[in-house]
Amino acid sequence: MRPWLAALDLEGVLVPEIWINVAERTGIDELRLTTRDLADYDQLMRHRFDVMAANGLSLPDVTDVIATMHPYPGAVEFLDWLRVHHQVVILSDTFAEFAVPLMRQLGNPTIFCHNLVVDDAGRLTGYRLRLPDQKRASVMAFGALGFDTVAMGDSYNDTAMLKAASVGILYCPPQRVLDEFPELPVALNYDDARTIIADHEARWLS
Repeated sequence: MRPWLAALDLEGVLVPEIWINVAERTGIDELRLTTRDLADYDQLMRHRFDVMAANGLSLPDVTDVIATMHPYPGAVEFLDWLRVHHQVVILSDTFAEFAVPLMRQLGNPTIFCHNLVVDDAGRLTGYRLRLPDQKRASVMAFGALGFDTVAMGDSYNDTAMLKAASVGILYCPPQRVLDEFPELPVALNYDDARTIIADHEARWLS
């Protein structure tokens, strides 16, 4: 039997959406857009950078918001449960510059994410992808290394990863994503996710 590895999205699955929190703190509703709303990641990031520049916001304005954020209730316990049974990797389209304080609160799991390009004044001017389509590519690489993968995410940018995984779970997705990908199992809370994972693994063993 091949070992299992769990690959989880971060925002919307384990922690709240960073940019929604920034929008609420700054009062700039244009920053509320996330990958739940736009499938094109580059379009979304360019929109965010343009809005920040227009409003004089820089990296410290975002990291100050992140410093006030906490994981969803039950997220740490869910990760602890996963770690008993599997190795766990966070596959996120966030940035290393944002992720460190959140990873500490989650027990410092391994995270694969991207990097920001920041000028000397702290303004966000661009980003560097770890690699294109990194979530799906990582799951495919795990398979080549001999792992079956259970993946969980909530947004458009997670669906390729979920479809590539041995088990792909939509976690509390928006209705538009649910409607477009009816073939994927859905978890509305961490107990649902535990049940789906345990059921699928039992079938693999039978």
